[in-house]
Amino acid sequence: MSDSAQSLHLMEAWLERLHAIRGASDKTIDAYRRDVSGFLGFMTRHIGGPIGKTALADVSTPDMRSWMASERQRGVSARSLARSLSAVKSFYRWLAETEGVSSAAVTATRAPKLKQRLPRPVSADAAKALLDRIEVQATEPWVAARDVAVVTLLYGCGLRISEALGLMSTDYPLPTTLRIKGKGDKTRIVPVLPAAAKAVAEYVRHCPHDLTEGPLFRGLRGGALNPRQIQKVMEAARMQLGLPATATPHALRHSFATHLLEAGGDLRSIQELLGHASLSTTQAYTAVNQAHLMEVYEKAHPKGKG
Repeated sequence: MSDSAQSLHLMEAWLERLHAIRGASDKTIDAYRRDVSGFLGFMTRHIGGPIGKTALADVSTPDMRSWMASERQRGVSARSLARSLSAVKSFYRWLAETEGVSSAAVTATRAPKLKQRLPRPVSADAAKALLDRIEVQATEPWVAARDVAVVTLLYGCGLRISEALGLMSTDYPLPTTLRIKGKGDKTRIVPVLPAAAKAVAEYVRHCPHDLTEGPLFRGLRGGALNPRQIQKVMEAARMQLGLPATATPHALRHSFATHLLEAGGDLRSIQELLGHASLSTTQAYTAVNQAHLMEVYEKAHPKGKG
């Protein structure tokens, strides 16, 4: 087996293990394959020849810097480059475990610094205005009811758009709690507000398509509803209301978390509702104003009571 074929064979063996042992999704596998293939392709060009086990082990710090500089020159963002580096490091960890191939230069390479992207939730009044506007946008009553039901699930239950559109006809009528399978196939329990259950019931009552099986939310022709349709509905509503471009379907998930915290919910409970693996992720979602934080502090802190 040639060196170039060997490196690709090793990559596929690594990806197969990720899929079989760790349960990585097809989407994740495809992303890792692109990232590591790109790295191997660059190194092949960079060293001027095929890259086998020996060349993989000989990758140096200057080689890594050249790869990262090349990626940035191609217009790859710092966030995407950090993801690619993470994939390459994961590949090398597997190489070290299974093939005895390691490179200190790869494992020691630091990811580029990322600017923290703070979520921008909409206010409670803006969320209500969005729902009211969406209700009157569609020309067909069932489409309007559908759009309202989906958006209500995003804001009222903190669902991702993929999670809302992943509901099946068998999930109706909505129970008081939903079992949601989120990122990484992690399951969480989400309470269903009466308003959300009512909105979904209204949609089902008007929907002209057979909902005895298949996805709960349907497109015009009866197929699964495309998430882009909900994004377009939100775009139109926010433009009519003069809301910023950050008022997206995902922003409603941020709003769900923020408004829960403002109402006195604790971060750990909100973390469970959102399905976050890390509490720090939940903290980034909950953009609560300083005045409210001080009010909570003064009520809770012994010195603030007296």
